[in-house]
Amino acid sequence: MTKIEIYTKNVCPYCTLAKRLLESKGLTWEEINLSTNPERTDEMLERCGGRMTVPEILINDKLIGGFDDLAELNKSGELDTLVG
Repeated sequence: MTKIEIYTKNVCPYCTLAKRLLESKGLTWEEINLSTNPERTDEMLERCGGRMTVPEILINDKLIGGFDDLAELNKSGELDTLVG
């Protein structure tokens, strides 16, 4: 089973776009909302190489990056390979 995690914040249009893209592919994910769980910010920084922007997307514990990175993987077909 593919494990997808997304670090988000409440007011984040790119977070919404990332979730819509995943939803359009029938995928499920765990959302870690830093607006309601700010104590998990350090966790995100550690797991995402110090990146401070959201969304930050991980698939099977591998950092994908933000929405643009996810969209590029989708466009190239690599996302389908990653999520099997």
